[in-house]
Amino acid sequence: MHCHQIHSLSLESAVFRRGFSSFIGSWVRGTICGLGNLEILQKSKLALFCSTRCPGELIVQAYEVAQTLRDGGVTVVGGFHSPVEHDCLSYLLRGKQPLIICPARSIEAMKLPAEWRKGIDSGRLLLVSAFQGEKRATAKLAELRNRLVADLADQVLIVHAAPGNKTESLCREIAGRRPLLTLESDSNANLFRLGARAIKISDVQQLFSTVGQACSRAGN
Repeated sequence: MHCHQIHSLSLESAVFRRGFSSFIGSWVRGTICGLGNLEILQKSKLALFCSTRCPGELIVQAYEVAQTLRDGGVTVVGGFHSPVEHDCLSYLLRGKQPLIICPARSIEAMKLPAEWRKGIDSGRLLLVSAFQGEKRATAKLAELRNRLVADLADQVLIVHAAPGNKTESLCREIAGRRPLLTLESDSNANLFRLGARAIKISDVQQLFSTVGQACSRAGN
């Protein structure tokens, strides 16, 4: 299903692979909205996060990761709001793999970029939002949106979470609920202390190609 009609989805809808009790249940009032190909929700998904402040070495690695995920056909979900996340989205949009974008405001209030409309028309892009009547993104909505992104995902990759910021706080919530991964770097020592697994660029495609296999086994 990929058209420009906004769909209202119950959290118990069959389009979702899993329930949403981990993060969403306490603040979503029963439904979320989707625009695009709802079948993407059935795929294995990797969430991508990065703080606004990010060391240069990790910025370079993030772009390599985005290209590897794109070329490997990995389904990525994110808010794509921070500068690094936004740049990663640019790389991802150049591919053919499925994408889920979660804005921190209402879908109906957005003027969609031409690239997004093209992705929706081709069936490879889905917008998902838990907000209705919110015309502007706020820090609070962004915080809630990030919980939605994490809950939609099967694994979570944190490029970098600056110590003490909201991305690090989200990682504390995620730890123990989703597999938490981060890039191998001394700059990510705070994430290692939270239990995040260190990965190298060379690991990326192999790691995320196993997500679907693991989920298939869990469903049997």
